[in-house]
Amino acid sequence: MDFDQLETFLEVARHASFSRAAEKRFRTQPAISSQIRSLEEEVGSKLFDRSGGKVALTAPGKVFQKFAAETLAARKQVVTAIAETERVPRGEIVVSANEGTCLHILPEVFASFKKQYPDVSVSVKRADYVQILDWVADNTVDFGVVSLPVSDNRLTTLLIHSDELVAITPPKHPLARQKSVTIAHVAAYPLVLPKAGHTRDTLEDLFHERRLKPQVTMELDSSELLKRFVAADVGVGFISRSHVAEDVRADALAAIPLSDARIVRDLALTFRKDKALSRAALTLIDIAVKSKALHDAVTAAK
Repeated sequence: MDFDQLETFLEVARHASFSRAAEKRFRTQPAISSQIRSLEEEVGSKLFDRSGGKVALTAPGKVFQKFAAETLAARKQVVTAIAETERVPRGEIVVSANEGTCLHILPEVFASFKKQYPDVSVSVKRADYVQILDWVADNTVDFGVVSLPVSDNRLTTLLIHSDELVAITPPKHPLARQKSVTIAHVAAYPLVLPKAGHTRDTLEDLFHERRLKPQVTMELDSSELLKRFVAADVGVGFISRSHVAEDVRADALAAIPLSDARIVRDLALTFRKDKALSRAALTLIDIAVKSKALHDAVTAAK
């Protein structure tokens, strides 16, 4: 068996699908099936149950999954360790975050990082909160960026960004003329809300606490889609201020502070406590933390 086969096996296991793994690995489905068959012949056991039109790990497959993940992690550590001894940082750092963070928070961090380590590849995987933490915990990614709190005691968290939730409307909406608005005032209009996640949970708790019964006209799993539908006057929304700054400057949306609630979203860089960190990884951490300090200083000066 080789590393390429192990990576293919983990993709099939991760997605419970040969076709999805083929897409992720840029291979044909027959090629993926051939690799899995070769692995099964070598280990002498079926790794996947393909009955009933579904793909699921067998008991031996679950054992092999742990071996494959640990082997690939060890390989990565060896490559990094050798690069460190040669003082030539290289390799890859894999980070996972949600859509909004990928678009509005990480580019500045990665731009600074690449200036210092141009030969280190940075890969970004978009996912939701639960998936990000799962990937960090099983070493699929090196770092995750998620909203606090994080309860998994296997993980270290470092605060890298704080943001405040604001109401957003089209520029000509009646609320857009207000310097600030109450939650009840916003809830009187049709709402476009995230389908799930920390922001949705916080808002639902707030509506319940204020005994409000909002009219949710649309639920979306993309912050960018949410902004577009609000701009089209489908409803009023809520979003982190940093995620809408460019839209406000372009007069595509209006952002209105909340006068009777302060909803702060703290983002943290998270990684395994037992993870061996390369010089490049430590630099990424340093840049992310300093980026928050700079953002706080600029905000305080305004």
